[in-house]
Amino acid sequence: MLPAYPSTTSLTARDAAVIWHPYTQHFTASDPLTIVRGEGAWLITEDGDRYLDAISSWWVNIHGHAHPHIAARLARQARELEHVIFAGFTHRPAVEVAERTLGYLPDSFGKVFFSDNGSTAVEIGLKMALQFFHNQGTPRRKVVAFEGAFHGETFGAMSVSGELSLNNAFHSHLFEVVRIPAPLPGGESASVAALERVLTDESVYAFLFEPLIQGAGGMRMYTPAALDTLLAVCRRHGVLTIADEVMTGFYRTGTRFAIDQLAHAPDIICLSKGLTGGTLPLALTVCTDRIFEAFLSQDKYKTFFHGHSYTANPLGCAAALASFDLIDAPDFAERIARIATQHRQFAARLHAHPRVRDVRCCGTIVALEFETPEQTGYFNSLRDRLYAFFLSKGLLLRPLGNVIYVMPPYCVTAAELDLVYAAIEEALDVVIDERA
Repeated sequence: MLPAYPSTTSLTARDAAVIWHPYTQHFTASDPLTIVRGEGAWLITEDGDRYLDAISSWWVNIHGHAHPHIAARLARQARELEHVIFAGFTHRPAVEVAERTLGYLPDSFGKVFFSDNGSTAVEIGLKMALQFFHNQGTPRRKVVAFEGAFHGETFGAMSVSGELSLNNAFHSHLFEVVRIPAPLPGGESASVAALERVLTDESVYAFLFEPLIQGAGGMRMYTPAALDTLLAVCRRHGVLTIADEVMTGFYRTGTRFAIDQLAHAPDIICLSKGLTGGTLPLALTVCTDRIFEAFLSQDKYKTFFHGHSYTANPLGCAAALASFDLIDAPDFAERIARIATQHRQFAARLHAHPRVRDVRCCGTIVALEFETPEQTGYFNSLRDRLYAFFLSKGLLLRPLGNVIYVMPPYCVTAAELDLVYAAIEEALDVVIDERA
Protein backbone atom coordinates (compact mmCIF):
# COMPACT_ATOMS: atom_id res chain seq x y z
CA MET A 1 0.00 0.00 0.00
CA LEU A 2 1.30 3.47 -0.88
CA PRO A 3 2.00 5.73 2.10
CA ALA A 4 -0.47 8.52 2.79
CA TYR A 5 1.02 11.96 3.32
CA PRO A 6 -0.46 15.22 4.62
CA SER A 7 -0.77 17.78 1.86
CA THR A 8 2.00 19.79 3.52
CA THR A 9 4.60 17.00 3.35
CA SER A 10 7.61 18.09 1.31
CA LEU A 11 9.02 16.13 -1.59
CA THR A 12 12.23 15.80 0.41
CA ALA A 13 10.41 13.96 3.21
CA ARG A 14 8.54 11.76 0.75
CA ASP A 15 11.82 10.97 -1.02
CA ALA A 16 13.44 9.87 2.26
CA ALA A 17 10.63 7.36 2.81
CA VAL A 18 10.94 5.55 -0.52
CA ILE A 19 14.12 6.27 -2.53
CA TRP A 20 17.68 4.90 -2.50
CA HIS A 21 19.98 7.41 -4.23
CA PRO A 22 23.16 6.65 -6.21
CA TYR A 23 26.58 7.14 -4.63
CA THR A 24 24.92 8.04 -1.34
CA GLN A 25 25.62 6.78 2.18
CA HIS A 26 22.17 7.41 3.58
CA PHE A 27 23.31 6.95 7.19
CA THR A 28 25.33 10.17 7.03
CA ALA A 29 24.05 12.03 3.95
CA SER A 30 22.17 15.31 4.12
CA ASP A 31 18.72 15.55 2.60
CA PRO A 32 18.76 15.81 -1.20
CA LEU A 33 17.79 19.07 -2.83
CA THR A 34 14.39 18.87 -4.48
CA ILE A 35 14.54 20.38 -7.95
CA VAL A 36 11.27 21.39 -9.57
CA ARG A 37 12.49 23.37 -12.57
CA GLY A 38 15.52 24.08 -14.72
CA GLU A 39 16.35 27.20 -16.70
CA GLY A 40 19.52 27.36 -18.76
CA ALA A 41 22.46 26.66 -16.46
CA TRP A 42 20.28 26.95 -13.32
CA LEU A 43 18.31 24.49 -11.18
CA ILE A 44 15.45 25.74 -8.99
CA THR A 45 14.27 23.98 -5.83
CA GLU A 46 10.73 23.66 -4.45
CA ASP A 47 11.65 26.47 -2.02
CA GLY A 48 12.71 28.74 -4.88
CA ASP A 49 16.46 28.52 -4.24
CA ARG A 50 18.67 28.59 -7.34
CA TYR A 51 21.81 26.55 -8.01
CA LEU A 52 24.19 27.03 -10.90
CA ASP A 53 24.74 23.60 -12.45
CA ALA A 54 28.49 23.86 -13.02
CA ILE A 55 28.91 20.11 -13.70
CA SER A 56 26.11 19.72 -16.25
CA SER A 57 24.24 17.31 -13.94
CA TRP A 58 26.82 14.52 -14.07
CA TRP A 59 28.22 15.74 -17.39
CA VAL A 60 25.13 15.16 -19.53
CA ASN A 61 23.52 18.58 -19.98
CA ILE A 62 25.37 20.43 -22.71
CA HIS A 63 22.77 23.00 -23.86
CA GLY A 64 21.07 24.01 -20.61
CA HIS A 65 18.00 22.73 -18.82
CA ALA A 66 14.56 22.60 -20.43
CA HIS A 67 15.89 23.75 -23.79
CA PRO A 68 12.89 24.75 -25.93
CA HIS A 69 14.20 23.26 -29.19
CA ILE A 70 14.80 19.84 -27.64
CA ALA A 71 11.47 19.97 -25.79
CA ALA A 72 9.56 20.83 -28.96
CA ARG A 73 11.18 18.05 -30.98
CA LEU A 74 10.53 15.59 -28.18
CA ALA A 75 6.86 16.57 -27.94
CA ARG A 76 6.40 16.19 -31.68
CA GLN A 77 8.00 12.74 -31.65
CA ALA A 78 5.85 11.62 -28.69
CA ARG A 79 2.74 12.29 -30.76
CA GLU A 80 4.08 10.19 -33.66
CA LEU A 81 5.88 7.16 -32.18
CA GLU A 82 7.05 6.64 -28.61
CA HIS A 83 8.76 3.26 -29.04
CA VAL A 84 8.99 0.11 -31.15
CA ILE A 85 11.07 -3.04 -30.80
CA PHE A 86 14.35 -2.54 -32.68
CA ALA A 87 14.99 -6.20 -33.60
CA GLY A 88 13.43 -6.57 -37.05
CA PHE A 89 12.09 -2.98 -37.08
CA THR A 90 13.51 0.48 -37.62
CA HIS A 91 12.33 4.09 -37.63
CA ARG A 92 13.37 7.46 -39.03
CA PRO A 93 14.82 9.01 -35.84
CA ALA A 94 17.24 6.09 -35.35
CA VAL A 95 18.34 6.11 -38.99
CA GLU A 96 18.94 9.86 -38.86
CA VAL A 97 20.89 9.66 -35.59
CA ALA A 98 23.13 6.97 -37.09
CA GLU A 99 23.61 8.92 -40.34
CA ARG A 100 24.46 12.17 -38.61
CA THR A 101 26.76 10.50 -36.07
CA LEU A 102 28.71 8.75 -38.82
CA GLY A 103 28.91 12.06 -40.65
CA TYR A 104 30.70 13.54 -37.64
CA LEU A 105 33.23 10.68 -37.35
CA PRO A 106 36.21 9.59 -39.47
CA ASP A 107 35.32 7.67 -42.65
CA SER A 108 36.61 4.43 -41.16
CA PHE A 109 33.49 4.14 -39.00
CA GLY A 110 30.57 2.38 -40.65
CA LYS A 111 27.98 0.97 -38.24
CA VAL A 112 26.10 2.25 -35.17
CA PHE A 113 24.77 0.04 -32.37
CA PHE A 114 22.23 1.63 -30.00
CA SER A 115 21.89 1.16 -26.24
CA ASP A 116 20.87 3.13 -23.16
CA ASN A 117 23.85 4.38 -21.10
CA GLY A 118 27.60 4.79 -21.03
CA SER A 119 28.42 1.66 -19.05
CA THR A 120 26.44 -0.43 -21.50
CA ALA A 121 28.03 1.26 -24.51
CA VAL A 122 31.42 0.20 -23.12
CA GLU A 123 30.19 -3.36 -22.45
CA ILE A 124 29.02 -3.58 -26.06
CA GLY A 125 32.37 -2.32 -27.35
CA LEU A 126 34.22 -4.96 -25.34
CA LYS A 127 31.86 -7.71 -26.52
CA MET A 128 32.20 -6.62 -30.15
CA ALA A 129 36.00 -6.71 -29.92
CA LEU A 130 36.10 -10.06 -28.14
CA GLN A 131 33.66 -11.72 -30.55
CA PHE A 132 35.43 -10.19 -33.55
CA PHE A 133 38.36 -12.54 -32.95
CA HIS A 134 36.15 -15.44 -31.82
CA ASN A 135 34.12 -15.34 -35.04
CA GLN A 136 37.30 -15.62 -37.10
CA GLY A 137 38.50 -18.67 -35.21
CA THR A 138 41.38 -16.76 -33.55
CA PRO A 139 40.03 -16.16 -30.04
CA ARG A 140 41.85 -13.79 -27.70
CA ARG A 141 41.07 -13.28 -24.03
CA LYS A 142 42.87 -10.23 -22.59
CA VAL A 143 42.04 -6.54 -22.58
CA VAL A 144 44.36 -3.65 -21.72
CA ALA A 145 43.22 -0.51 -19.89
CA PHE A 146 44.78 2.38 -18.00
CA GLU A 147 45.44 2.49 -14.30
CA GLY A 148 43.07 4.96 -12.69
CA ALA A 149 40.45 4.52 -15.40
CA PHE A 150 36.70 4.64 -14.92
CA HIS A 151 34.36 3.10 -17.48
CA GLY A 152 31.09 2.52 -15.61
CA GLU A 153 29.27 0.34 -13.11
CA THR A 154 28.14 -2.79 -14.95
CA PHE A 155 30.39 -5.79 -14.28
CA GLY A 156 32.36 -5.51 -17.50
CA ALA A 157 32.74 -1.76 -17.11
CA MET A 158 33.85 -2.19 -13.49
CA SER A 159 36.39 -4.79 -14.59
CA VAL A 160 38.10 -2.47 -17.06
CA SER A 161 38.01 0.44 -14.64
CA GLY A 162 41.00 0.94 -12.38
CA GLU A 163 41.16 -0.98 -9.12
CA LEU A 164 38.90 1.52 -7.42
CA SER A 165 37.94 1.19 -3.77
CA LEU A 166 34.39 1.97 -4.89
CA ASN A 167 34.25 -1.58 -6.27
CA ASN A 168 35.79 -3.45 -3.32
CA ALA A 169 32.72 -5.65 -2.82
CA PHE A 170 32.95 -6.94 -6.38
CA HIS A 171 36.69 -7.33 -7.04
CA SER A 172 36.66 -11.13 -6.76
CA HIS A 173 33.95 -11.33 -9.44
CA LEU A 174 35.58 -9.10 -12.07
CA PHE A 175 37.43 -10.46 -15.09
CA GLU A 176 41.18 -10.07 -15.50
CA VAL A 177 42.44 -6.85 -17.07
CA VAL A 178 46.04 -5.93 -17.89
CA ARG A 179 46.64 -2.38 -16.67
CA ILE A 180 49.27 0.05 -17.87
CA PRO A 181 50.04 3.53 -16.53
CA ALA A 182 48.24 6.36 -18.28
CA PRO A 183 50.58 8.60 -20.35
CA LEU A 184 50.30 11.53 -17.97
CA PRO A 185 52.84 14.34 -18.38
CA GLY A 186 56.28 12.93 -17.64
CA GLY A 187 55.06 9.35 -17.81
CA GLU A 188 54.59 8.92 -21.55
CA SER A 189 57.61 6.69 -22.12
CA ALA A 190 56.70 4.38 -19.24
CA SER A 191 53.20 4.00 -20.63
CA VAL A 192 54.44 3.08 -24.10
CA ALA A 193 57.03 0.67 -22.72
CA ALA A 194 54.38 -1.04 -20.59
CA LEU A 195 52.07 -1.46 -23.58
CA GLU A 196 54.88 -2.84 -25.73
CA ARG A 197 55.62 -5.46 -23.05
CA VAL A 198 51.97 -6.42 -22.72
CA LEU A 199 51.46 -6.84 -26.45
CA THR A 200 54.25 -9.37 -26.80
CA ASP A 201 51.47 -11.67 -25.57
CA GLU A 202 49.28 -12.24 -28.64
CA SER A 203 46.18 -12.97 -26.55
CA VAL A 204 45.21 -9.28 -26.18
CA TYR A 205 42.06 -8.41 -28.14
CA ALA A 206 41.55 -4.73 -27.23
CA PHE A 207 42.94 -1.60 -25.64
CA LEU A 208 40.22 0.52 -23.98
CA PHE A 209 40.87 4.13 -22.98
CA GLU A 210 39.34 7.46 -22.04
CA PRO A 211 40.89 9.80 -24.61
CA LEU A 212 42.83 12.83 -23.32
CA ILE A 213 41.22 12.94 -19.86
CA GLN A 214 40.43 10.38 -17.18
CA GLY A 215 37.17 11.70 -15.74
CA ALA A 216 36.05 10.06 -12.51
CA GLY A 217 39.65 9.03 -11.85
CA GLY A 218 40.41 12.66 -10.96
CA MET A 219 40.24 14.63 -14.23
CA ARG A 220 43.79 13.54 -15.10
CA MET A 221 44.82 14.87 -18.52
CA TYR A 222 47.33 13.84 -21.16
CA THR A 223 48.21 14.84 -24.72
CA PRO A 224 46.90 13.61 -28.09
CA ALA A 225 50.48 12.83 -29.15
CA ALA A 226 50.92 10.46 -26.21
CA LEU A 227 47.72 8.61 -27.06
CA ASP A 228 48.59 8.46 -30.76
CA THR A 229 51.81 6.64 -29.93
CA LEU A 230 49.88 4.00 -27.98
CA LEU A 231 47.34 3.56 -30.78
CA ALA A 232 50.16 3.06 -33.28
CA VAL A 233 51.58 0.29 -31.08
CA CYS A 234 48.18 -1.41 -30.95
CA ARG A 235 47.75 -1.18 -34.70
CA ARG A 236 51.16 -2.74 -35.26
CA HIS A 237 50.15 -5.70 -33.07
CA GLY A 238 46.67 -6.13 -34.57
CA VAL A 239 44.92 -5.14 -31.32
CA LEU A 240 41.55 -3.38 -31.56
CA THR A 241 41.23 0.03 -29.91
CA ILE A 242 38.13 1.31 -28.09
CA ALA A 243 37.65 4.99 -27.26
CA ASP A 244 35.35 5.58 -24.31
CA GLU A 245 34.04 9.04 -25.22
CA VAL A 246 31.02 8.80 -22.94
CA MET A 247 32.23 11.89 -21.08
CA THR A 248 34.61 13.47 -23.59
CA GLY A 249 32.25 13.43 -26.57
CA PHE A 250 30.40 16.48 -27.90
CA TYR A 251 33.03 19.16 -27.34
CA ARG A 252 34.10 18.51 -23.75
CA THR A 253 37.74 18.46 -24.90
CA GLY A 254 37.27 21.44 -27.24
CA THR A 255 36.62 19.39 -30.40
CA ARG A 256 33.46 17.46 -31.27
CA PHE A 257 35.19 14.26 -30.13
CA ALA A 258 38.53 13.85 -28.41
CA ILE A 259 39.60 11.49 -31.21
CA ASP A 260 39.34 14.42 -33.64
CA GLN A 261 42.69 15.51 -32.18
CA LEU A 262 44.37 12.20 -33.08
CA ALA A 263 46.17 10.98 -36.17
CA HIS A 264 45.00 7.40 -35.55
CA ALA A 265 41.28 6.66 -35.35
CA PRO A 266 40.16 3.88 -32.98
CA ASP A 267 38.18 0.87 -34.17
CA ILE A 268 35.27 1.48 -31.79
CA ILE A 269 33.93 4.59 -30.08
CA CYS A 270 31.42 4.68 -27.20
CA LEU A 271 29.10 7.68 -26.85
CA SER A 272 26.41 8.69 -24.35
CA LYS A 273 25.96 11.49 -21.74
CA GLY A 274 25.82 14.64 -23.93
CA LEU A 275 24.33 12.67 -26.84
CA THR A 276 20.76 13.83 -26.13
CA GLY A 277 21.74 17.14 -24.58
CA GLY A 278 21.05 15.62 -21.16
CA THR A 279 17.38 15.01 -21.92
CA LEU A 280 16.93 11.21 -22.13
CA PRO A 281 19.07 8.08 -21.77
CA LEU A 282 20.68 6.99 -25.04
CA ALA A 283 24.04 5.53 -26.01
CA LEU A 284 25.88 4.52 -29.17
CA THR A 285 28.70 2.09 -29.84
CA VAL A 286 30.10 2.87 -33.28
CA CYS A 287 32.46 0.50 -35.07
CA THR A 288 34.29 0.11 -38.37
CA ASP A 289 32.89 -1.92 -41.25
CA ARG A 290 35.75 -4.38 -40.72
CA ILE A 291 34.38 -5.27 -37.29
CA PHE A 292 30.79 -5.50 -38.52
CA GLU A 293 31.76 -7.80 -41.39
CA ALA A 294 33.25 -10.34 -38.96
CA PHE A 295 29.68 -10.98 -37.75
CA LEU A 296 28.22 -11.64 -41.23
CA SER A 297 27.77 -15.37 -41.70
CA GLN A 298 25.37 -18.18 -42.50
CA ASP A 299 26.30 -19.41 -39.03
CA LYS A 300 23.73 -17.87 -36.67
CA TYR A 301 26.09 -18.36 -33.73
CA LYS A 302 28.22 -15.55 -35.17
CA THR A 303 25.35 -13.10 -34.57
CA PHE A 304 25.96 -10.31 -32.06
CA PHE A 305 23.47 -11.39 -29.40
CA HIS A 306 22.97 -8.13 -27.55
CA GLY A 307 19.97 -5.83 -27.19
CA HIS A 308 17.74 -3.95 -24.80
CA SER A 309 14.03 -3.34 -24.56
CA TYR A 310 14.50 0.38 -25.21
CA THR A 311 17.19 0.09 -27.88
CA ALA A 312 17.04 3.12 -30.21
CA ASN A 313 14.06 4.58 -28.38
CA PRO A 314 12.50 7.13 -30.80
CA LEU A 315 12.11 9.76 -28.07
CA GLY A 316 15.77 9.53 -27.13
CA CYS A 317 16.72 9.65 -30.80
CA ALA A 318 14.55 12.75 -31.32
CA ALA A 319 16.32 14.46 -28.42
CA ALA A 320 19.70 13.55 -29.91
CA LEU A 321 18.71 14.98 -33.30
CA ALA A 322 17.60 18.22 -31.63
CA SER A 323 20.92 18.37 -29.77
CA PHE A 324 22.76 17.87 -33.06
CA ASP A 325 20.82 20.82 -34.50
CA LEU A 326 22.08 23.02 -31.67
CA ILE A 327 25.65 21.76 -32.05
CA ASP A 328 25.57 22.55 -35.76
CA ALA A 329 24.37 26.14 -35.16
CA PRO A 330 26.70 28.84 -36.53
CA ASP A 331 27.56 30.35 -33.13
CA PHE A 332 28.21 27.08 -31.31
CA ALA A 333 31.97 26.95 -31.90
CA GLU A 334 32.31 30.48 -30.53
CA ARG A 335 30.71 29.42 -27.24
CA ILE A 336 33.05 26.46 -26.89
CA ALA A 337 36.07 28.68 -27.57
CA ARG A 338 34.89 31.34 -25.12
CA ILE A 339 34.46 28.82 -22.27
CA ALA A 340 37.84 27.22 -22.99
CA THR A 341 39.55 30.62 -23.02
CA GLN A 342 37.89 31.69 -19.77
CA HIS A 343 38.95 28.42 -18.12
CA ARG A 344 42.57 28.92 -19.20
CA GLN A 345 42.60 32.45 -17.82
CA PHE A 346 41.26 31.19 -14.50
CA ALA A 347 43.82 28.38 -14.43
CA ALA A 348 46.64 30.83 -15.07
CA ARG A 349 45.46 32.95 -12.16
CA LEU A 350 45.69 30.01 -9.76
CA HIS A 351 48.76 28.30 -11.16
CA ALA A 352 51.10 29.56 -8.44
CA HIS A 353 48.61 29.52 -5.57
CA PRO A 354 50.24 27.84 -2.53
CA ARG A 355 47.10 25.80 -1.77
CA VAL A 356 46.77 24.45 -5.30
CA ARG A 357 48.67 21.27 -6.07
CA ASP A 358 47.77 21.39 -9.76
CA VAL A 359 45.36 23.12 -12.10
CA ARG A 360 44.71 21.80 -15.60
CA CYS A 361 42.44 22.48 -18.56
CA CYS A 362 41.13 20.49 -21.48
CA GLY A 363 38.60 22.24 -23.70
CA THR A 364 35.51 23.13 -21.67
CA ILE A 365 36.83 21.36 -18.54
CA VAL A 366 39.01 22.92 -15.87
CA ALA A 367 40.17 20.90 -12.85
CA LEU A 368 41.88 22.11 -9.71
CA GLU A 369 43.61 19.84 -7.20
CA PHE A 370 43.76 21.18 -3.64
CA GLU A 371 46.85 20.62 -1.50
CA THR A 372 45.90 18.26 1.32
CA PRO A 373 47.82 16.31 3.97
CA GLU A 374 45.67 13.27 3.28
CA GLN A 375 46.15 10.78 0.50
CA THR A 376 44.43 12.06 -2.61
CA GLY A 377 41.46 10.18 -4.01
CA TYR A 378 37.69 9.92 -4.04
CA PHE A 379 37.37 9.47 -0.26
CA ASN A 380 39.50 12.45 0.74
CA SER A 381 37.58 14.11 3.59
CA LEU A 382 37.96 17.53 1.98
CA ARG A 383 35.32 16.46 -0.53
CA ASP A 384 32.33 16.78 1.80
CA ARG A 385 33.44 20.18 3.11
CA LEU A 386 33.89 21.50 -0.40
CA TYR A 387 30.55 20.12 -1.61
CA ALA A 388 28.66 21.75 1.28
CA PHE A 389 30.52 25.03 0.86
CA PHE A 390 29.66 25.30 -2.82
CA LEU A 391 25.99 24.49 -2.19
CA SER A 392 25.95 27.31 0.36
CA LYS A 393 27.10 29.58 -2.47
CA GLY A 394 24.33 28.40 -4.80
CA LEU A 395 26.64 26.22 -6.91
CA LEU A 396 26.43 22.57 -7.89
CA LEU A 397 30.03 21.34 -7.91
CA ARG A 398 30.68 17.69 -7.08
CA PRO A 399 34.31 17.25 -6.00
CA LEU A 400 36.29 14.09 -6.74
CA GLY A 401 37.99 13.92 -3.36
CA ASN A 402 40.33 16.91 -3.28
CA VAL A 403 39.78 17.68 -6.99
CA ILE A 404 37.28 20.35 -8.01
CA TYR A 405 36.31 20.46 -11.66
CA VAL A 406 34.07 22.76 -13.67
CA MET A 407 32.25 21.25 -16.65
CA PRO A 408 29.37 23.61 -17.44
CA PRO A 409 26.59 23.47 -20.00
CA TYR A 410 27.56 25.48 -23.05
CA CYS A 411 24.85 28.08 -22.46
CA VAL A 412 26.75 29.30 -19.38
CA THR A 413 27.60 32.99 -19.53
CA ALA A 414 30.93 34.62 -18.77
CA ALA A 415 29.39 36.23 -15.67
CA GLU A 416 28.08 32.86 -14.45
CA LEU A 417 31.50 31.29 -14.84
CA ASP A 418 33.00 34.16 -12.89
CA LEU A 419 30.64 33.28 -10.02
CA VAL A 420 32.02 29.74 -10.05
CA TYR A 421 35.65 30.87 -10.16
CA ALA A 422 35.12 33.35 -7.32
CA ALA A 423 33.60 30.64 -5.13
CA ILE A 424 36.53 28.30 -5.82
CA GLU A 425 39.03 31.01 -4.91
CA GLU A 426 37.11 31.69 -1.71
CA ALA A 427 37.10 27.97 -0.91
CA LEU A 428 40.89 27.93 -1.14
CA ASP A 429 40.92 30.19 1.91
CA VAL A 430 37.76 29.40 3.84
CA VAL A 431 37.52 25.61 3.50
CA ILE A 432 41.24 24.97 3.90
CA ASP A 433 41.36 27.23 6.98
CA GLU A 434 38.49 25.29 8.54
CA ARG A 435 40.68 22.18 8.38
CA ALA A 436 43.59 23.83 10.17
